[in-house]
Amino acid sequence: MNPNQTERIATIISASGETPYPEERGGQAPSDWLNQCHFGDCLETMRRMPDGIAQTCVTSPPYFGLRDYGHERQIGLEETPAAFVAKLVEVFREVRRVLRDDGTLWLNLGDSYAGSWGAQGHKTTTGVSGVQIANHPKRASNTGSIKEDGLKPKDLMGIPWRVAFALQADGWYLRQDIIWHKPNPMPESVQDRCTKSHEYIFLLSKSSSYYCDMDAIKEPAAKGAAGSSFHTGKTGEHQLGRASSKPRKSDSANDSAVPGASEHSGLHREGSEREPDERNKRSVWTVATTPYKGAHFATFPTELIEPCVLAGAPAGGVVLDPFFGSGTTGQVAQNLGRAFIGCELNPAYEALQAERLSQMGFILEAA
Repeated sequence: MNPNQTERIATIISASGETPYPEERGGQAPSDWLNQCHFGDCLETMRRMPDGIAQTCVTSPPYFGLRDYGHERQIGLEETPAAFVAKLVEVFREVRRVLRDDGTLWLNLGDSYAGSWGAQGHKTTTGVSGVQIANHPKRASNTGSIKEDGLKPKDLMGIPWRVAFALQADGWYLRQDIIWHKPNPMPESVQDRCTKSHEYIFLLSKSSSYYCDMDAIKEPAAKGAAGSSFHTGKTGEHQLGRASSKPRKSDSANDSAVPGASEHSGLHREGSEREPDERNKRSVWTVATTPYKGAHFATFPTELIEPCVLAGAPAGGVVLDPFFGSGTTGQVAQNLGRAFIGCELNPAYEALQAERLSQMGFILEAA
């Protein structure tokens, strides 16, 4: 990133009204943090960051009970779900401090079952994740027991919602649960439940009023009767049956409506001016999982991160990921003209990050 871009980012951060680089946090200028991954414990790393340095946080923490990163302060191998949740609350309390007052958190979380540790079911033995899984203490001991009061073997633990509600209680605004629908889910051998093909993304905000550019992530609107949920079947007949029998004025603004439909029924002829080309993005996102060589099998897909970055930060804004992994969030931020800050405990990811982030960073001018 050239000096002019660095200066522009520092100006954007300072405009938040926060102290740019207080002495008690190491006295580092905002530009010292940008467009790189800072290796070490994410809590310790973020505690050195200035207030309000980032506009949004897009991240996927380690899943509970899945793998061993080989570090004493790793997250995910806590003895109980409650301990895991408490640790994430502590991490995201610090995230909230380093976000601007109008900042957001886009949090991806997967779930776990009581009575088994996820790492025991995977055969991967190569690459970064192969080592993590092979070294998993519950796999090595073959005990695989997750215990907490009220949980029985085979119980779905509801980890994502436990975390979401705990963050809400800690001061975050819980704004939405987004369903990540996976058209290519990992096969499961279970015979007494459906194969899991979704995860959650929670949208949380630091304040009741926050930056969220929904126009930037609008999706194509369904057109004509085929795009309406009321055009066929019992629902359609029900709606048409409720239509007003009163004649409409010839100059009515609703001249494009389907005959027999009421003014507010939402039924219109294809191609009418009442049909927009785009609509507000829905809360179910269909995104296929995409493997990345050498990384773990559950790589954060770029297509999943893009709408979070576009809606969460303006051009030139700063995107934080405290669980940076192979650097996917940073790669997407760069591609979309945003800056990024990464934190990662495991130095084994450094080579993967270097490959993904090899392009020169660029920052778009804010509109």
